[in-house]
Amino acid sequence: MKTKQTIAAATVRKPRVNVVTLGCSKNIHDSEVLMGQLKGNHMNVVHEATNIQSDDIIVINTCGFIDNAKQESIDTILQFSELKDQGKVNKVIVTGCLSERYKPELQAEIPNVDAFFGTNDLPELLSSIGADYRHELLGERLLTTPSHFSYFKIAEGCNRPCSFCAIPLMRGKHVSKSIDDLVKEAKFLAGNGTKELILIAQDLTYYGLDIYGKRNLSDLLRHLSDVDGIDWIRLQYAYPSGFPMDILDVMNERSNICNYLDMPLQHISDNMLTSMRRGTSKQKQIDLVNKIRDKVPEIALRTTLICGYPGETEGDFNEMLEWVEETRFDRLGCFTYSHEEKTHAHNLEDNVPEEVKQERVEQIMEVQQGISYEINQEKVGQTFKVLVDRIDGDYFIGRTEFDSPEVDNEVILDAKVDYARIGDFVQVEVNRAEDFDLYGHIVK
Repeated sequence: MKTKQTIAAATVRKPRVNVVTLGCSKNIHDSEVLMGQLKGNHMNVVHEATNIQSDDIIVINTCGFIDNAKQESIDTILQFSELKDQGKVNKVIVTGCLSERYKPELQAEIPNVDAFFGTNDLPELLSSIGADYRHELLGERLLTTPSHFSYFKIAEGCNRPCSFCAIPLMRGKHVSKSIDDLVKEAKFLAGNGTKELILIAQDLTYYGLDIYGKRNLSDLLRHLSDVDGIDWIRLQYAYPSGFPMDILDVMNERSNICNYLDMPLQHISDNMLTSMRRGTSKQKQIDLVNKIRDKVPEIALRTTLICGYPGETEGDFNEMLEWVEETRFDRLGCFTYSHEEKTHAHNLEDNVPEEVKQERVEQIMEVQQGISYEINQEKVGQTFKVLVDRIDGDYFIGRTEFDSPEVDNEVILDAKVDYARIGDFVQVEVNRAEDFDLYGHIVK
C-alpha cells in the first residue's frame, strides 16, 4: 500500500537538463559524454530542446575559437540569462572553450549565470547539478548525431605552436586516450548501431606520442578496424608536419578505413607558413600531397585555408590561389583570419582589411567550386557505396566514403523512386552531378 509520503515523492519531478552545443565536432563529442553521465545519474536530459521549461537547467557548451563563434556563444548565454531573469528557466551553466578562456570576464559581464566551467571540469560541472562523475561509464555517450555515425575523439588538446591558434589556451596540451579505452568505446557505439567512426582530435597524427612514445595512429586504426559492426572509419584533422605515412598502409590494408583524409594546410606561401609557425614549407607540403596520392590513388583529400593572415600580400595570396588550381583538392574550406588574443600572431598587425579577406575567400571558393564540379562530372555513370543519413522532403540524402557529414558533398536520391532506411548502406549509380551534389538511383 502506498503511503502519502511515497505518493508525494513519486510526483516530484526532477529538473530537466537541457544541453545546448555550439562549435565544432569536439564540442559535440563533449556534450554527448556529459549527457551520458547525466543519464547514468538517472537525470532527465535532453539536447537543444525547444520546449523550454521553467525548471530547466540549461548547460551551454561554448566555442571560443574565432570571432564569429565567440559572438554566437555570447549571444546564446545572454539569451538564456534573460530567460532566467524572466523566470522561464531555473539555472544557466556555461562550459566549453569560451568559458575556459574568458571565465573572469564572463563572470563580471554576465553575473546571473549560475556557474562557469572549463573544458576539463566535467566532474565539477556534474557536482554542481547534483550528479556524480561515474568512471564506469567510460565510452558511454548519448549521441546527438544520427546513431549510424559518431564523432570519435581520440585525444584532447594540442602541442603544436601555430601562431594563429588559441586551441592550446582552451584545451591544454595533447593527451591521448589509450587504445584499450578507445576500443571499448568503439564496441559500445557499434553495439548501439554506430557504423561509422569519424576520428577527431586537434591533431590525429600526434596520437600516442605522449603515452606510447611514438606516433601510434596506425596501430589504433588496426584495432578499431577489427571492431565488429564498424563499416567506415574516417580521419579528420591530420597535421602535415611529421605526418605518419604508415597510416596510409593501413588505409590500403583495411577496407573499412575510408579513402579520405582531412589535412588542414592553411597556406602555401613560405612567408606565411613561417610566420604561422607551421613547421613546414611550400615544397614539403607539395611533396606530401603528392606522396599521399601516390600511395592511395583513390584518396579524397580535404584541406582548409586561411586568407588575410597578418602580412599576407597580394603575391602571397595569388601563390595560394594558383596552388589550389594546380593541386585540385577534392574538398576545401576557406576562412578569414581572426585576430585572437594571447596567440603569437596577435603581436602582429592585423593589417589586411576585412573586405579584402572576404574577397580572397570568395576567390578561393569560386576556384574550388569549379574544381569540385569537374571532379563530380567524372563520377557520372559510376556506382558508389552510399550511407543514407536522412530524409529531406521527397529525397533521401547520403554520402560516399569520400565525404564527411555537414562539410562535404552529398548524394541525393528521389524517395518517390527509391527506398532506403536511415543508416543503411546502398549501392548508387550516379546519373547527374552538380558542384557539390551527386544525384543517382539505387542499384541492386
